[in-house]
Amino acid sequence: MAATASNSGTTGGERKKNDDKDVPPPLPAPLNVPVADSHTHLDMQKGSVEDALAKAASVGVTTVIQVGCDLAGSRWAAETAAAHDAVWATVALHPNEAPRIVLGDPDGWSRQGAREPGGDAALDAALAEIDALAALPHVRGVGETGLDYFRTGPEGMAAQERSFRRHIDIAKRHGKALVIHDREAHDDVLRVLEEEGAPETVVFHCYSGDAEMAKICAAAGYYMSFAGNITFKNAQPLRDALAVAPLDLVLVETDAPFLTPMPYRGRPNAPYLIPVTLRAMAEIKGVHEDALATAVAANTARAFGY
Repeated sequence: MAATASNSGTTGGERKKNDDKDVPPPLPAPLNVPVADSHTHLDMQKGSVEDALAKAASVGVTTVIQVGCDLAGSRWAAETAAAHDAVWATVALHPNEAPRIVLGDPDGWSRQGAREPGGDAALDAALAEIDALAALPHVRGVGETGLDYFRTGPEGMAAQERSFRRHIDIAKRHGKALVIHDREAHDDVLRVLEEEGAPETVVFHCYSGDAEMAKICAAAGYYMSFAGNITFKNAQPLRDALAVAPLDLVLVETDAPFLTPMPYRGRPNAPYLIPVTLRAMAEIKGVHEDALATAVAANTARAFGY
């Protein structure tokens, strides 16, 4: 495609537009009320942690929750939170990580390269380390854990659910927030939470349910964290869910470097873009952005106990 476009006289401006996917979006106008990014992956973003935090703070994002997805990432999250006052950590095995540990990862799809099957013993060993990390004072959550039926097929579901149940137990024993990844698995996530008995604090990261599920979550006191995909054209069910979610149960996140809000979709996401998503959320909720920021800041501090 690029060669064809070049030969057909594509202008420099058109080429620049196609290259924008690698260009960080501009800084948004700062928020009047400081807020937290309730879910980000600094270890997957370009640049230093210090630069990311400074850029975020310059627009009113003064706290970030760094989320672990595997053992290496969870160790890094805990170390980074210990080193930076603006960072708190969560630790976990992502739902897609559990089957890779048990069944192997011959293609090396994950960041840890190709792996042989380790069986339940390997999963138990990994969960034991997550348990130890969860005890650290600067680790304020256990997650992201949950169920993901988009990437993992039927062969991996047992490992996912076993891992999810263990994470629930870890969160309850340490008194930490449970951060849930729920992709195309709403009913089973809610079922397992009910069967195990949910921890005192539950956060549905990158909330992906509809308005009816939002009412169920609200009745249970679960927090719902909304990401930049709420600005996507096809995301009306998410906007409907936010509209009915109680203000005291709403969080905002980037899930950076993923889910960059419009009009920057496809370009690198980072905590400094929280104001873009928060302003879209305020419009959906029909409240002033300062009122939403005040609520979100208090909710995030309450959920993660800082």
